[in-house]
Amino acid sequence: MRILFAGGGTAGHINPALAIAGYVREQEPDAQILYVGAKGGMEERLVPQAGFAFQSIVISGFQRKVTLQNIGRNLKTVVHLFSSTAESKKIIQKFQPDICVGTGGYVSGPVIREALKLHIPAVIHEQNAFPGVTNKALSKNADRVMLANADAQKYMAKNARFVLTGNPVRMEVIRADRTAARRTLHLDSRPLILSFGGSLGARKVNEAVLDLITESARTDRFQHIHAYGQYGGWFPQKLEERGVHLADHPNFDIRPYIDNMPECLAAADLVICRAGAITLSELQAKGRAAIIIPSPNVAENHQYYNAMSMVNRGAGVILEEKDLTGAALVQKVRTLFEKPDTIPALAVNARKMAILDTNARIYAILQEVLKERKMR
Repeated sequence: MRILFAGGGTAGHINPALAIAGYVREQEPDAQILYVGAKGGMEERLVPQAGFAFQSIVISGFQRKVTLQNIGRNLKTVVHLFSSTAESKKIIQKFQPDICVGTGGYVSGPVIREALKLHIPAVIHEQNAFPGVTNKALSKNADRVMLANADAQKYMAKNARFVLTGNPVRMEVIRADRTAARRTLHLDSRPLILSFGGSLGARKVNEAVLDLITESARTDRFQHIHAYGQYGGWFPQKLEERGVHLADHPNFDIRPYIDNMPECLAAADLVICRAGAITLSELQAKGRAAIIIPSPNVAENHQYYNAMSMVNRGAGVILEEKDLTGAALVQKVRTLFEKPDTIPALAVNARKMAILDTNARIYAILQEVLKERKMR
């Protein structure tokens, strides 16, 4: 199989493509895989690291806020629309894929459109409960529209051929064992709260968690793992200023990043996080209770819809950023742990939402689409 992937801009578009590509390679070691991403995007680093061939095109998105600077950016975007189409066509004609897979982000638009024009089968995968602009536009003509969340269907083309697949979840996450993870992390029997706001670090999340850990230090009832991100380097010093000396609290693991998420997630009892689609899918795969804080700084406010998809099914608790304070977060945590059955109930409901054979489902869909095209 020769398969071309297109998607980027955020890890939420890149990781699903890499998960699918990894599964295809497991099933077909001789498969030829090419990933097309945006020049300057994080996919330039992540895709080669994962061991896949990568090519870039110059692409950008439209800025919605009207400013003089954004007018200039939007003019460049118009130019990129034409140049990226030509670049995409050239790449596709050279690689000659059997099938193309788009996982969202601006870069997938010209690639998948050109593939369809060249009569190459193409499918798209939407990770969120509220779909992105690119996938909404592509849904009308794609051979399949794969959905992580059934709630997304009502926002897309009515005539699309939908398949509910779930989000691809890394096998390392699925296979991680709770007992082994807690042993590796040197945890004891106290509950573990895992918190993070993304690789850059969400300031309001960090500020609220700072209050939570300060409160927790009074009794040491909990164990904490918190990642404060690239711009949260002030976090450890603020704890020290509050009299919370990490040397005195081996139950607090405070770090810039979480590079062993499968272990941390397996070990956790409660997770405090944003509402990125892949993060929530990993919570579901492991059956973890969560306090979900959607980022308001994303397109179409899609993280709110992701969060509410879990909340409406009794699989999580939402705390919107406009309501987020340290006191509010402390109260949420206290309320969840007051009744011993609350967190297990959230975890069970999260687990019910999981679709664990996503990679296999998507692989089967790719083969099905290829078979259909050959029969035409």
